[in-house]
Amino acid sequence: MHRLMSLLLMLLCSISTASARPADRPVRVAIARLTHGHVGGLLGRRAIGDVEIVGIYEPDRAVAARYVRDYHLDPALVHDRLAPMLDLIKPEAVLAFGSVAEHREVVEAAAPRRIHVMVEKPLSFDAAEAAAMAALARRHGIQLLTNYETSWYPSRTALGRALAAGSVGAIRKVVFRDGHYGPKEIGVQPEFLSWLVDPKANGGGAMVDFGCYGADLMTWLMQGRAPISVTAVTQRLKRDPVYARVDDEATIVLSYPAATAVLQASWNWPDHRKDIQLFGETGVLSTPDGKTLVLRRRGETADRTLDMPVPAFTDPFAFLAAVVRGRVEVAEADPSSLDNALIVARILDAARRSAATGRTVVLDQD
Repeated sequence: MHRLMSLLLMLLCSISTASARPADRPVRVAIARLTHGHVGGLLGRRAIGDVEIVGIYEPDRAVAARYVRDYHLDPALVHDRLAPMLDLIKPEAVLAFGSVAEHREVVEAAAPRRIHVMVEKPLSFDAAEAAAMAALARRHGIQLLTNYETSWYPSRTALGRALAAGSVGAIRKVVFRDGHYGPKEIGVQPEFLSWLVDPKANGGGAMVDFGCYGADLMTWLMQGRAPISVTAVTQRLKRDPVYARVDDEATIVLSYPAATAVLQASWNWPDHRKDIQLFGETGVLSTPDGKTLVLRRRGETADRTLDMPVPAFTDPFAFLAAVVRGRVEVAEADPSSLDNALIVARILDAARRSAATGRTVVLDQD
């Protein structure tokens, strides 16, 4: 009888332990700043339950109060200092929704505490800053991920599969067109606009804001290889004085041994756009939007719309939860990976120098 009772107790304990497995619990996350408008994407999906917001660092009381009101948040979640908040609430990951220049502060606070970090794109516009963050992440064994909206497009997944299948042969040229008709014009929040048009906080204007998308995806397409050189031209076409300190139009040319990429980043498009034209040896693949991939091979007179595979993940927060719980390993060339982010930072750093000097910048090859 005693043995039977012991076996029952062991069974109950094992059931209790299984029900509390970390893989089954929401990932406890903290938010670092609310000054990036994309934070609404996280706040608006709380009901999904794969992540749990346990703290928010936002020193601007007016901004914090507005988000508390608009998203029906508990005011007790909000803290005005980052490090003390992390020590108090002990999150598993921090999501950075501040300016690009503030990313290093978040990593410096989180990494020594063994807290994973996901930042909004790009990781940095400064190669040295990116390298310093990477060193911290690797030293302390944390994930440092970068979220790009385009990472979750079904057309991005389909593009990769079509290339792998040899649909158009080797890549020869890729043209990326990213942007909209201006952050002020589309009505971003005032705190978001203030740093987007600040060269110290954003590193530039449209060149960094939208040039990073093409840099990220081209690095993914090239399987993690950096370009040989970067050439950039920027312009200020808008007359509104709010844009006086940054570019609103940029073209970045990336040269590879057997391919070229043209990144057209603009706050002057007549509408929103994130599209790709990939020219291979034997055909063209085009993604006019996030859900469509079109193929035309040499000699054909009509486009063919290809089937869309179902992506493994459709948003960054589900991906983050899977990574933290160990269900997914981040590949080196993944668009969200640290390795990719470092090359993007090198590209943006070189593009800024090229635009400032009018010269092509040659990158050191690792």
